[in-house]
Amino acid sequence: MTALPRGFRAHVANIGIKDTTADFLVLASDGPAVVAGMFTKSRFAGPSVVLARSAVAGGVLRAFALISKNANVATGAEGEANARELAAGVAAAIGARPTQVLVASTGVIGRQYPMDKIRTHLAELAGSFPVTDAEPCAQAMMTTDTQPKLAAAAVGEASIVGMAKGVGMIEPDMATLIALFVTDARLDQPDLDAVFRRVIERTFNAVSIDTDTSTSDTAAIMANGAAGPVDLAAFERALGEVALRLTKMVARDGEGATKLLEVTVDGARDGAQAKRVAKSIVNSPLVKTAVHGADPNWGRVAMAVGKCSDDLDIVADRVVIRFGDQEAYPTHLDEVGLSRLGGYLRGEHVRIGVSLGIADGTFTVYGCDLSDAYVRINADYTT
Repeated sequence: MTALPRGFRAHVANIGIKDTTADFLVLASDGPAVVAGMFTKSRFAGPSVVLARSAVAGGVLRAFALISKNANVATGAEGEANARELAAGVAAAIGARPTQVLVASTGVIGRQYPMDKIRTHLAELAGSFPVTDAEPCAQAMMTTDTQPKLAAAAVGEASIVGMAKGVGMIEPDMATLIALFVTDARLDQPDLDAVFRRVIERTFNAVSIDTDTSTSDTAAIMANGAAGPVDLAAFERALGEVALRLTKMVARDGEGATKLLEVTVDGARDGAQAKRVAKSIVNSPLVKTAVHGADPNWGRVAMAVGKCSDDLDIVADRVVIRFGDQEAYPTHLDEVGLSRLGGYLRGEHVRIGVSLGIADGTFTVYGCDLSDAYVRINADYTT
């Protein structure tokens, strides 16, 4: 059991969005909580995302309300009205204002919420918040995830609990599909916002499954202060640990994935260049399929570095490519070396390292291999 931080309670249910699994979550704070959040930059962002942005802008929340298996995207004015009705219904149940409820949605695009089912459930919601274990909350967020994604850490007298969902349509500009954090630490909202943005940048913003940016990306954190103040630097470290564990879970659970792929680029001009090159590698279908098949074809990595053609300071003769601790370029690999490399690639966690030999910029990104199961899952997604 992973207990929710002090002052947080939840309601988890199935209201029949798509199947019989949990699809509705309200994660509420007993009192006002400061909030920070980041959202998709997609031009097709759904009405729920638009409403959530407004809620975060207010600086104070009382609850997250999540619908899984329906994205509420490309649903127009009706979708916006439905998201507002959902927020108002949850707010009434917990004695809050509608603007203090952040609505998040994930699932199939282009379908309206089943408002008859939602209204029936909201009418019975008041006082029904018995859940203090985070595990059912993480389960309620799942769509094609194979397992719930949950992590926690302590910081002083406070705790941080994070949960995420996401296995496909992930190449975020800010987060993953859905990532929600709650803490009983007391923080000023500007400090929470600054810390949260830094942590997201080096964790969820460093994961990619398939190069596709979701229309529903939402990452948010509530801090209700029930445990009192904490050291800000310690809080950032703890939040970073929780977010990184979730990021690796998302990467490892990519649709059809069999391996976690971790790519670190160092020796770059700066962190931005290192991230750009690392993303080029982790997003390459040829790299991902080579990793899946345990093919020791290091030339795929060289190709992915080389296609960063606007980075004129990348010179092939200065580049070093490694798999795990084994150098593959410029060291020439004989048959024994290639066989050893193939053996390494058969593992469940593959690390690729590239040194550019320019300066001291570094960045690590996370992804997964690409299998035929990814095609099957997404070919049948709406059916």
